[in-house]
Amino acid sequence: MNIMLGLVLIVGPFVLIEALLARFEVMIYAAGWRTPVKHLPARIPYARGAAATPAPHSYLVYLDGIGKRRFGDTRDGGQLVHAILDTAPEFRVLGQIQPYSPLAVPLGSRPIWVWLRRRIGIVLFLHNVVQVFVAADRRYRPLYNQAVGVQISDQLRQAGYVPDSGVPVVLLSYSGGAQVATGAAAELRAQLRAPLILINVGGFHNGANSLAGVYRVHELTSRFDRISRVGRWVFPQRWRIAWFGSWNRALRNGEVHVHGLEPATHVGPRSYISAATVLPDGRTPLERTTQLVVSIIRSDVAALHAAANPASASPGA
Repeated sequence: MNIMLGLVLIVGPFVLIEALLARFEVMIYAAGWRTPVKHLPARIPYARGAAATPAPHSYLVYLDGIGKRRFGDTRDGGQLVHAILDTAPEFRVLGQIQPYSPLAVPLGSRPIWVWLRRRIGIVLFLHNVVQVFVAADRRYRPLYNQAVGVQISDQLRQAGYVPDSGVPVVLLSYSGGAQVATGAAAELRAQLRAPLILINVGGFHNGANSLAGVYRVHELTSRFDRISRVGRWVFPQRWRIAWFGSWNRALRNGEVHVHGLEPATHVGPRSYISAATVLPDGRTPLERTTQLVVSIIRSDVAALHAAANPASASPGA
């Protein structure tokens, strides 16, 4: 009890300050007082995997969960991204997007946050948690969606993506990254005119963002994922009675494909991206998730190509 009280007394003030200040970054973006970061440090590649030319099979943009604080992949040491690259070398993969910063500034490079990380590491996670709720807030959501959509499109161009090329773009998100992915989709379509595929792993999102123009949405979930379940009841737009909401309408129309990954949990040794547990079929959760993600992308991209080139897909072609 004393430990919990001490934690509340230490962390509480930071949570209050963060709750008051979290919205300011998106307001700074809207006012144009600071220019969003567009270029990466020299040591960070704009993409990995397949070369930009000739056009790769698809571009995959990974939007990490609340552990994201640097340009590098941080939540799981980059295991999911590395596993996808090893399994599908034909993909061109971007893992540097900052989902929780409208200005695209890594949290780990801000002096005050470096100081806090050394003393109260949990505050870093709380910052990104609050940013998820800012992204979901109807007052700031349009600006936040635009900011991250522009960030992703800029990074894709730097990685070699050519607008109107028809090459599919996959937004693969984890946890709160789903809020950002569903929100950025409209801006991304406007910027690049690209076919979009969304894959949410343990998605935590409010279900209010429009999915118009998205080719397919895949929800990888588990009934043992408590955090994802919290997202389904904390946001009224995802309640069953909100039948008019974007997410529920997409579910009803069969536009969202749900994939159950029991007994996966959100975090820990049984999480979707854990390599520490072996499932009954002999695979680790990381291997199972990787194989499903790759299979989904290959199948959807093949369907997109077939739809765009019906003559070549016919038996007599």
